[in-house]
Amino acid sequence: MSVSDLSFFLSTTHECSYLPDREAASLVADPTVKLDTANYSELIQLGFRRSGGMAYRPHCRACQACVAIRIPVSQFHPSRGQKRIWKKNNDLEFTSLPLAFHEEHYQLYQRYQSARHCGGSMDIDDREKYTGFFTASGLETRLLEFRNAGELLCVAAIDWLPAGLSSMYTFFDPEQNYRGLGVYAILWQIMKAQEIGLQHVYLGYWIKECDKMSYKTRYRPYELFQQQRWHRGVD
Repeated sequence: MSVSDLSFFLSTTHECSYLPDREAASLVADPTVKLDTANYSELIQLGFRRSGGMAYRPHCRACQACVAIRIPVSQFHPSRGQKRIWKKNNDLEFTSLPLAFHEEHYQLYQRYQSARHCGGSMDIDDREKYTGFFTASGLETRLLEFRNAGELLCVAAIDWLPAGLSSMYTFFDPEQNYRGLGVYAILWQIMKAQEIGLQHVYLGYWIKECDKMSYKTRYRPYELFQQQRWHRGVD
């Protein structure tokens, strides 16, 4: 089904997960229509994001802090720090797996959450919630494993779309912070998109006032979805 044929619904307001003392709401694509590669590729170009099998876009009454961001990969220029991180992780081996529950991934995810997001909106503290978030997809979604000498260090969930690669979520061993694995995973996706001829890597939402979400403008150049169209970001 084309996006032009979809119905959209406005969610009830709720406490914002990212900015204190603010209320949030979302515009949600009809949840009875299954997301597929075609319709989600259209939606993501309109600033939408998916959580499990649901596509949504922030639609807050008094706030526009959440801004969709993407990287035009043919124009990307890594910073010196990003080049160092890429080189630092050249000992890693990667494997691409189809979407499925893996106990080893789940255990790594729990360690990551405990160290990085404890008590936050991204806490998913049981297998059922984890499975719903990571494996509910009618898309071409892959799980990338990054290992060193067989030890699992990082997992990145990525949607492969005609519009580009969409970085859904990345988690890694918190004891390996010195490697910059989150940065490395995004760089890997940018390089892969360049290699296979895709135009963009979608990084979800950038929130300038939220430390956990503001880092995304470090990948340059970048584009922001504002006033219903994509604009080149200006620092």
